[in-house]
Amino acid sequence: MSKVTVVGAGNVGATCANVLAFNEVADQVVMLDVKEGVSEGKALDIMQTATLLDFDTKVVGCTNDYAQTAGSDVVVITSGIPRKPGMTREELIGVNAGIVKTVTENILKFSPDAILVVVSNPMDTMTYLTMKSSGLPKNKVIGMGGTLDSSRFKCYLSKALNAPANEIEGLVIGGHGDTTMIPLTRFAQYKGRPVADVLDKAKLDKVVADTMVGGATLTGLLGTSAWYAPGAAAAYLVESILRDQKKVIPCCVSLEGEYGQNDICIGVPVVIGRNGVEEIIDYKLNEEEKALFEKSAAAVRATNAVLTEINIL
Repeated sequence: MSKVTVVGAGNVGATCANVLAFNEVADQVVMLDVKEGVSEGKALDIMQTATLLDFDTKVVGCTNDYAQTAGSDVVVITSGIPRKPGMTREELIGVNAGIVKTVTENILKFSPDAILVVVSNPMDTMTYLTMKSSGLPKNKVIGMGGTLDSSRFKCYLSKALNAPANEIEGLVIGGHGDTTMIPLTRFAQYKGRPVADVLDKAKLDKVVADTMVGGATLTGLLGTSAWYAPGAAAAYLVESILRDQKKVIPCCVSLEGEYGQNDICIGVPVVIGRNGVEEIIDYKLNEEEKALFEKSAAAVRATNAVLTEINIL
């Protein structure tokens, strides 16, 4: 019996739970929220689609009852306030750090062997906080950011190429922020051909620019953070873990010398399987890409430093 807990039943958490149920990734999905009745209501709503969508996953909701999450194989943490228009991810840190730390402590009381997937923003810093405060081994804490950013990159490439997104390879590394992510155009391919051979520089530069402000674009349009793609990205990670798919997915993970970095959680390509982070893949960056990665890491470290300033780490 496989069990997944989704902490936070807002738009992202509920979408994640819905995708997990629809794809029958786990036998049971538990949704937990601090607001009375929200997770219970959304869980019931999802369960009422079971015969319509033909799935057998059991979805239950609870209000702050961590005992119901006991024995979870994977826990997705979406808790925290969403980013509002004009608000940077960094501005969220003071509020969300306290929430994420408390959630992590409560989850591990009942599921000490769980793999944690962090979605809460600012995601790189929340992943680092979860790593440091929990004492978990590095393979068990995974930040979702690069999974989402890479999906957005492939979406914009598909628009530029007028081709199905599923026929395109592309990945984004670095921080999960508008100025810190690095869409790796050199490695992007369409049907085995480098996209740089198909798209001119101006179009490719626009794809990169659109990808980097992908989250902010949606926030401006919706008035709040996006949820369909972030929720699906988290579910995609959970599926690779529970089904031991060993997919290579860009994720925010703890680095110990890889890509020239230490004591940081940042996005790199990793193999995701039943043990969580099973391998960090070295993509042999060129000098320009290395410089961008160094700059991204420096920005993530600056945000991480706030954790010390507010005495939460």
